[in-house]
Amino acid sequence: MPTGFVVDALGGSGGLDYRIKPVVSEQAAFCGVALTCDAGPADNLAVFAALRLLQPGDVLAAATGGHAGCAVAGDLLLGMARNSGAVAFVTDGCVRDIPGLREVGLPCFALGVTPNSPAREGPGTVGFPVVLAGSAVATGDILAGDQDGVVVVPFERIDEVLARLEAVRAAEAALDAKVRAGLRLPPFLER
Repeated sequence: MPTGFVVDALGGSGGLDYRIKPVVSEQAAFCGVALTCDAGPADNLAVFAALRLLQPGDVLAAATGGHAGCAVAGDLLLGMARNSGAVAFVTDGCVRDIPGLREVGLPCFALGVTPNSPAREGPGTVGFPVVLAGSAVATGDILAGDQDGVVVVPFERIDEVLARLEAVRAAEAALDAKVRAGLRLPPFLER
């Protein structure tokens, strides 16, 4: 499902900050269960610690407080995450090693890219709620991504969003068919 549909099912919001985008555009689509970690700025010990807790289908979500001075992950860490069952990596910080990330094949969403290295000293947390790119994310929430960005579906709203998604998809398909048939104005302007 496109992230726009998920946002519509959430009532119009739920996307992370617009700057969080796929690092490798052709590796952008994912949906999985968040495993959060708070690495803090310029450190990635918590991200490595999270590898032990990853389950198949998890999205490793690493909060850095928006730190852009160094990478929080690169191809080797993301390769280990993929090998541990992760379906994506999302951070509000930076990553590095684009050629290697492309080879790893794990969808990776970040604020940016820099070759600078982080420390590995801590402190950090794994599994606790974090603020990721301005949004609250807890372990167990659903994260979905595509080329438009990443959407957070809070755990307590999963059933509600799933129930609404089919109606959103049907409404989009109906309006899309009308546009292809020549519709010039949206129905709300025709009143």
